[in-house]
Amino acid sequence: MENPETTHFGYQTVDARDKARKVAGVFDSVASRYDLMNDLMSLGVHRLWKRFAVDLCGIRPGNRVLDLAGGTGDLSSRLLPLVGPKGRVVLSDINASMLGEGRKRLVDEGAVGNITYVQADAEQLPFPDGTFDCVTIGFGLRNVTRKERALAAMQRVLKPGGRLVILEFSHPVAPGLKPAYDLYSFAILPVLGQLVAGDAASYRYLAESIRMHPDQNTLLRMMEEAGFERCQYFNLSGGIVAVHRGYKF
Repeated sequence: MENPETTHFGYQTVDARDKARKVAGVFDSVASRYDLMNDLMSLGVHRLWKRFAVDLCGIRPGNRVLDLAGGTGDLSSRLLPLVGPKGRVVLSDINASMLGEGRKRLVDEGAVGNITYVQADAEQLPFPDGTFDCVTIGFGLRNVTRKERALAAMQRVLKPGGRLVILEFSHPVAPGLKPAYDLYSFAILPVLGQLVAGDAASYRYLAESIRMHPDQNTLLRMMEEAGFERCQYFNLSGGIVAVHRGYKF
């Protein structure tokens, strides 16, 4: 009997059909403390990474933007003022708990009228071809089972001239950074996760999933294979994070 398709869940090899369920368990566990942990893990620097990514989107008033794997709405909160009342942001996440936190946060901020919430799988986006001027995905692509399918889906729903912006943890390139980053990731981060979110395992998965994610150049080639053009990336914080951008023509 043929072995089922397998994929990575952190350092584990699992049936590809099980990854989405396992990832859902991670985010169900940490959703309520997700934003607090982001601040603690990055000492607030994640806000600068997200600002940089949004600047690369080139959003104009009236644009339609898909914030994919948008979770608690950090990027959507920044995108809404840019699209203005005649534009629209679609905050989408596969995880209902995270999407609920995002809706709660944006409602508290007064977001109404130009925001829509959609629970969706990045590999099977429920939108017509050519719907969006921009697609963003922040710290979500590494959790997708079949990244090639997700990139193809993002390319499909973009309008000609539209752009994809991916903000994701990546591979350190600054000399001497990797050993210190590994020590932090595997020795400190799970302890912090246990103390703040009551869940060390989910943050151990976070560290492992980052190591299994394609490096900067590999992801750039994957974008090109999905049909994106003029692809480029920008290393932030010594390559701990990278922002990739590509266009659909």
